[in-house]
Amino acid sequence: MTTPTAHEPETIAEHLANAAAQIGRFEAHVLLAHVLGKTREYLIAHDDEVLAPEQATAFELVVSMRAAGTPVPYLTGRQEFFGRWFAVDDSVLIPRPDTEVLIEQALLVTGPAPKVLDLGTGSGCIAVTLALEIPGARVTATDKSPEALTVAKKNAAALGADIRTFEGEWFEAVPEGETFDLIVSNPPYIHPQDEHLLSLEFEPAGALTDGVDGLEDLRRIISGAMARLTPGGWLLLEHGWDQGPAVRELLEAAGFAGVRTKKDYGDNDRVSMGRRAQ
Repeated sequence: MTTPTAHEPETIAEHLANAAAQIGRFEAHVLLAHVLGKTREYLIAHDDEVLAPEQATAFELVVSMRAAGTPVPYLTGRQEFFGRWFAVDDSVLIPRPDTEVLIEQALLVTGPAPKVLDLGTGSGCIAVTLALEIPGARVTATDKSPEALTVAKKNAAALGADIRTFEGEWFEAVPEGETFDLIVSNPPYIHPQDEHLLSLEFEPAGALTDGVDGLEDLRRIISGAMARLTPGGWLLLEHGWDQGPAVRELLEAAGFAGVRTKKDYGDNDRVSMGRRAQ
């Protein structure tokens, strides 16, 4: 039997050590657990096991992709959001903890069995979560990307959420004249010249920026929302850390009452909202 060499890792421990030098120990564990279909605890308990050649090759591939910048959720195909795991691929944004603030606020302002509209649903994490968290909620989700809607429907089916979907841009996708008790959206809001876009190059650009000034899609949603809300209904929008004042101004100019902004877990403005008066 050939003795393993330092430059030819064979055991789980050796592969992890080699990968950790490139991408860090935590992500190395996450990716190897994914490749093997095991838990991280298993890796620790069985670190002297030898990987099969095909397992080693698969692990080396995902490590190299991660080292080149591919986000871990795109490599594992899933991301946790509000206590549930959602399937993701590079046609949708990766769900982030800051968006959970939108869910928390929606749960506070909704009444029983509301009609809910999620504009630009992406992975469906918002629509599916609200459908599961609000008893009797009737949830509609839209997106202009058919690939994104495929992911959203996959997540709804996997998690047992009853939602309906429409393809199209913002309110144009929704049946004429239909109104809702709650409208939510996490639209593209990053300014096209924002340097942060460089670190998000693997995610769909059309879901990150409107290509104008970061407020264009927010304007479109706000301008069309009043006619789509029932009396007393709420509009909740996620936006950038520095866009709170501008979004509140847009909401107030459109006639919304109770306009306010909630901060995210980093103490940044993140979700602004307004209510259609009775």
